[in-house]
Amino acid sequence: MSKVKSKKTIGWKEWCSLDCIALPAIKGKVDTGAKTSAIHAFNIENFFIEDVEYVKFDIHPLQKNKRLKRSCIARIVERRMVSDSSGKKEKRIVIKSYLRMGDRKARIELTLANRDSMAFRMLIGRETLSQLKTIVDVSKSFLQGKKKRKEVLKAYRETKSIEFEII
Repeated sequence: MSKVKSKKTIGWKEWCSLDCIALPAIKGKVDTGAKTSAIHAFNIENFFIEDVEYVKFDIHPLQKNKRLKRSCIARIVERRMVSDSSGKKEKRIVIKSYLRMGDRKARIELTLANRDSMAFRMLIGRETLSQLKTIVDVSKSFLQGKKKRKEVLKAYRETKSIEFEII
């Protein structure tokens, strides 16, 4: 008999981590209108290693903090047409990473988008919510735990940016 995870209730915003791209804490806004999750990215550059396409991008992972910048590298899964918040279609790079929210973890797809004008650096879409087996209580936030600024900054000091090495 297989173990079935029961649904976990989350708030409309939650702290997450994306271990594959060395982001130990990023505040995500739940968007049930979005199919795929999205993450803030700028200075986007793609490159190839032995016929495999990768992307390098920078991110300011914390709202209202331009001093903290991380460089991330990920394999490009595909490019996909996505409608932005104003309904305009644009082609975006799609990557995968493990996302951890509270005690839940899932391998998710993320599109890269410049979210400088948005309040949240990450958008959590329906596919991610389904994979994490969660339901959303829109009247609550941080049901999976609050983080203090000092705790978040310490996590970034202790987590090095990804060292990318070709073996």
